Amino acid sequence: MRRFHSYGPVDQDIHFCVPRSGLVENCFHSIVGEPGKSGHFFTIWAPRQTGKTWLMHQVKQRIEQEVPDRFIIGSMSMQGVIFDTDDPKPQTTLLQQIPLLVLDAFDKEIDVLESIHEWGALFHRKKGLFEKPVILFIDEFDSLPSVIIDQIVTLFRNIYQSREHYWLHGLALIGVKAVLGVESLKGSPFNIQRSLHVPNFTADEVVSLFDQYQGESGQPVHPEVVQKVFEVTNGQPGLVGWFGELLTEKYNPGHDRPICLDIWKTVYQRALFTEWNNTVLNLIVKARGAYRSHVVDLFGKSDIPFNLRVEWCSYLFLNGIIDYAPQTSDAGDVRDVCRFSSPFIQKCIYDSLTNDLMGDRLPILALDVLDDLADVFAGENLNLPSLIKRYRAYLVRMKARGLNPFKDQPRRTDQHYTEAVGHFHLYAWLKEAVGRRCVISPEFPTGNGKVDIHVRCNGKHGIIEVKSFIDMTVTEKAVERAAEYARKLKLNSVTLALFVPVDDESILAKLSQEHRVGDVTVTVAAIGWT
Repeated sequence: MRRFHSYGPVDQDIHFCVPRSGLVENCFHSIVGEPGKSGHFFTIWAPRQTGKTWLMHQVKQRIEQEVPDRFIIGSMSMQGVIFDTDDPKPQTTLLQQIPLLVLDAFDKEIDVLESIHEWGALFHRKKGLFEKPVILFIDEFDSLPSVIIDQIVTLFRNIYQSREHYWLHGLALIGVKAVLGVESLKGSPFNIQRSLHVPNFTADEVVSLFDQYQGESGQPVHPEVVQKVFEVTNGQPGLVGWFGELLTEKYNPGHDRPICLDIWKTVYQRALFTEWNNTVLNLIVKARGAYRSHVVDLFGKSDIPFNLRVEWCSYLFLNGIIDYAPQTSDAGDVRDVCRFSSPFIQKCIYDSLTNDLMGDRLPILALDVLDDLADVFAGENLNLPSLIKRYRAYLVRMKARGLNPFKDQPRRTDQHYTEAVGHFHLYAWLKEAVGRRCVISPEFPTGNGKVDIHVRCNGKHGIIEVKSFIDMTVTEKAVERAAEYARKLKLNSVTLALFVPVDDESILAKLSQEHRVGDVTVTVAAIGWT
């Protein structure tokens, strides 16, 4: 029986596989070109583990099947070319490896080259290696140093502009970002409109994968589970395959039992905290990197414009951390704004940044020593407004000791703290204050700018919606939306923790009000932070 696969190219003989016929067709015609015409030089790009290498193999096989005698086809990967971080002559390192790359790709032996230009000469019609048109795939192009990328870009651009002298018929450079010219002083090697993006799976494609599993194993998978896999991953192929592995192998309850939502809940929790995944680790490392402050901002603001010409935005997008979605303003204008690439990745990054920003323990006790939280848990519902009062008291106790919980945290250009810093701090405090008695879980139901902290304890369920104060109109709308969200979850109350950049207690008291919206009570708890 075949199985799910999450790392490296998929083999349809041993792995469940989505044919993606339209994508293969598009790539095939781009590189082969029209009859009697040359193919295109273009780029194939997408984040890690989305199927770029698989696509290359599929197109290569199709060319070999449909036009076996028309082309010489070669594929080489730059992943195996190792450069020292302080290599003073990376070009020499690459030139030493090119003979092996050519041997693997074309089964032809050549001597070590003296320059990058000699690599181009291998494709020349008069003095090169070949006697008929060549199609070349170069995988893992991003693994090359930027100075080498620039040189190769120049080389292939010159060949492209003098194609009548060369056998190189079609070329695909495959990578994440460098192929688009994002990190190259010389820009994209070819017309960027010819770039081919490998998209995520659609909902139907995810259903198809699990249908294949059910057909071959005979084990039912509840439709709600498949829907959850698609929702939390947004169809990211590597993550879909990984969750498929976890569900059908490591945490499979047995083929005589269906894979149900209870199994899914266990798998999702383990995926968040105890299971290793290289793609997830890679994204977290990048989120913690040079653009961490921008990532933090995304948790507190829902209207950050998406713009590929802004360096931090293009970096996070091309590496698979963020995506974009249309948003309609109150004035009726529609524009694209930044969104995390998937709820699962957003949650993994949120937990990682909470630890980075706040540490693994608070500087003082989260609660007074004799506080048993009786009023929080005594009633029919969790008394979350009372819990927020304790958080405010905690901030007061810290201030009295001369401690600033937000010291050294990210600031905006106007020197105010990034809005989401308070959100992270409240979440860290809740885990310390009641995490041993309750399950504290952040949720992001509408993407960026809205964090709902779910508190579950002994069958009771409450929500703290965390927002940053902008103005009174926005706050009034936030109250209405909080009530709508609570109603969808069949809850009759919700607490809105509102971080306000003032320390005037009279202002905080006026903002801290209880609102009745239909059948839902919304309690606004204003928290001063400066």
